[in-house]
Amino acid sequence: MKKILIANRGEIASRIIRTCKKLGIQTIAVYSDADKSMPYVSEADHSFRIGEPPVNKSYLNMEGIIEVAAREGAEGIHPGYGLLSENAEFARKVTDAGITFIGPEPETIRMMGDKIRARQKMKEAGVPVVPGTDEGIASIEEAVKAAKEIGYPIMVKASGGGGGIGMVRCENEQALNQHFEQTRKRAQAYFGSDEIFIEKCIDHARHVEVQIFGDRFGNQVHLFERNCSVQRRNQKVVEEAVSPALSMSTQEEMYKAALRAAEATGYQNAGTVEFIVDEDENFYFLEMNTRLQVEHPVTEAITGFDLVEWQIKAAKGERLPKIQEDIQRNGHSIEMRIYAEDPATFYPSPGNIAKMKWGAGNVRVDTGYSAGSPVSPFYDPMIAKCIVHGPDREECIYMAQLFLKETEITGIKTNIPYLLKVMKDPAFRQGNYTTGLLGQLLIKGEEQ
Repeated sequence: MKKILIANRGEIASRIIRTCKKLGIQTIAVYSDADKSMPYVSEADHSFRIGEPPVNKSYLNMEGIIEVAAREGAEGIHPGYGLLSENAEFARKVTDAGITFIGPEPETIRMMGDKIRARQKMKEAGVPVVPGTDEGIASIEEAVKAAKEIGYPIMVKASGGGGGIGMVRCENEQALNQHFEQTRKRAQAYFGSDEIFIEKCIDHARHVEVQIFGDRFGNQVHLFERNCSVQRRNQKVVEEAVSPALSMSTQEEMYKAALRAAEATGYQNAGTVEFIVDEDENFYFLEMNTRLQVEHPVTEAITGFDLVEWQIKAAKGERLPKIQEDIQRNGHSIEMRIYAEDPATFYPSPGNIAKMKWGAGNVRVDTGYSAGSPVSPFYDPMIAKCIVHGPDREECIYMAQLFLKETEITGIKTNIPYLLKVMKDPAFRQGNYTTGLLGQLLIKGEEQ
């Protein structure tokens, strides 16, 4: 594989380019009119305009992306995360064009992208799932009956959903009646299917995921877990590896469950098995992400492995670089996502970055922006990921605070003040926090 097209933009495009340069692989970038001056466009060996700023006219243009790859002789396409990364139709079109899709098999993406089918598959494999319905709910009458059996509060979810989209919490029957039809309509609009299901809402929970990897020879390994419980509106903000306040026995059982999931799906390439963990450390399958995760750098930090390199090698048909017994973890790592948004209202803050000065310290910064870069309103407002690695969690938190205090980004507003609040919060520092942490901090801020 001598040339790879990156079907993505910004930070992840730059990230993939770095690994390709290390491996001696040429890169092809695609960009929209809004991104023509972005750093990744000049970092790639070749760059081509793909369309207008809206994603449906550029980064979701499957035929246009594949046409560029074929014309320029790319042997592989790396989808990054988001956009087309978990689109089974795109993966199939890529392979049908005789190009290697750097990710799992199209059928695996399709199977795990359907949340109802994924639940069924996991139950068959002996992986614990959240109490809920194993078939689609067709009417409000069915929904009310199922909710009574499961017990409130519940989550109404789109079977094709992801990224926090297509799901709503219902505290009682009145709320269920209010949200049922609109959730179905939103599911149809976003995912092309109005199929929805119901799961029990696990309160005071932690969101923990296990990184898995597989090759074409049937080998599968895990690379430990990540805690992703610092979330706002089901979107992750801070992630760490490994998870604090989780017993070693629960970790081991979670690894086994993740590997059962990988084996049941014949999993190849990078993937993540996501779990919800209750107050008693019972854990339940949420979903499998059939792609590289935004937070993969914390796993790279504690293992010393380049996961993009692993992806490329697995896609080429090579065996995994390591067997399970040889995969060790070293120290602790925390990733903080910096967003272009108002830290008080959380509204996006598009505009041009006037100054971008990073704090001191041995901190990895993955960004697709630089001073002068425009932050477009058309795309996700994340502008950087800052990854701290240290001998222990306490040292990581200390380094993270110093780094954030010294970082200066002007021209736009960012969530850096809020990230500092997280690092200073007693519940976070103790490691015994849940997915409700950011909401609690917001309430505290309003009280002050």
